Amino acid sequence: MKSIQVHQFGDPSVLKLEDVPDPVPQSGQVVVSVRAVGVNPVETYIRSGKYGPKPFPFCPGNDAAGIVHSIGPNVTRVKPGDRVYVAGSLSGTYAALTLADQSKVHPLPDHVSFQQGAAIGVPYDTAFHALFHRGHAHYGESVLIHGATGGVGLAAVQLSKSAGLQIFATGGSNKGRELLKQQGAHHIFDHHSPTYTQDILTKTNHQGVNLILEMLANINLAKDLPMLSKNGRVMVIGSRGEVAINPRDTMAKESDIRGVMLAGATEDQYAAMHQTIVTGLENRILTPIIAQEFPLSDAPQAHEAVLAPNHLGKIVLLVT
Repeated sequence: MKSIQVHQFGDPSVLKLEDVPDPVPQSGQVVVSVRAVGVNPVETYIRSGKYGPKPFPFCPGNDAAGIVHSIGPNVTRVKPGDRVYVAGSLSGTYAALTLADQSKVHPLPDHVSFQQGAAIGVPYDTAFHALFHRGHAHYGESVLIHGATGGVGLAAVQLSKSAGLQIFATGGSNKGRELLKQQGAHHIFDHHSPTYTQDILTKTNHQGVNLILEMLANINLAKDLPMLSKNGRVMVIGSRGEVAINPRDTMAKESDIRGVMLAGATEDQYAAMHQTIVTGLENRILTPIIAQEFPLSDAPQAHEAVLAPNHLGKIVLLVT
């Protein structure tokens, strides 16, 4: 089969399309014939070596959608020919076939495209974990989603809307802010504006927001803390460097800064979120939005695009 392979850490040019053996499912495992692959920023960090040592060669990726190709013994969740999405791969998803434990393979409703199915895993899991497992968001609370026009941000908007949260969202372009309006965000701001933090506080009658989802903590965390309400929480989802904060900003409001790492979710939490996500897909409450599509051979360009600013939605690779 065709697969993107990484033989050494480096820039996007180390992503090489090669022929490798087909995976063979063992007990409880599923092989999926991949139609589309979700590209996530974390895969660029792994490729560059920022996440530490890794055996070479390896195939990147955790998210995909396609058709069940084959199953191992003791698989009861799916059967060959089923439309599915994969949210967690054993062999990597930048390939024609991917191997996964059956617990990571979920039904894909007929009205949801393979591209949309590939956009579910990391973005929706991260948004769900940040909002509900780490953030303990509940009906009626307010949430500020910083940089809400990317894959995780849009997933967070849709999940927040379904949970009855008051949504504050920021976007860096007119098109992005219009998309956030279409997605149901209640209050939308330009995070390039020098007054956006004060504008958000004004909208809350200077009470602050209950929860902030922060995608770029090295830029925004110091500005986030004064925008929190009493007992408010910042969920640090992403950061590309260090940041200086004033700890006193957490004291008067007894606010929290909490890290979010999807790998920290338990199996029970994972199962619960995908039960909710599949129901949301079936009911058309959750609708992944695709920004750009690349052929599998253009994985290097996709890795450049996923880190570029102002893309609206998810970047996917197409496998033919």
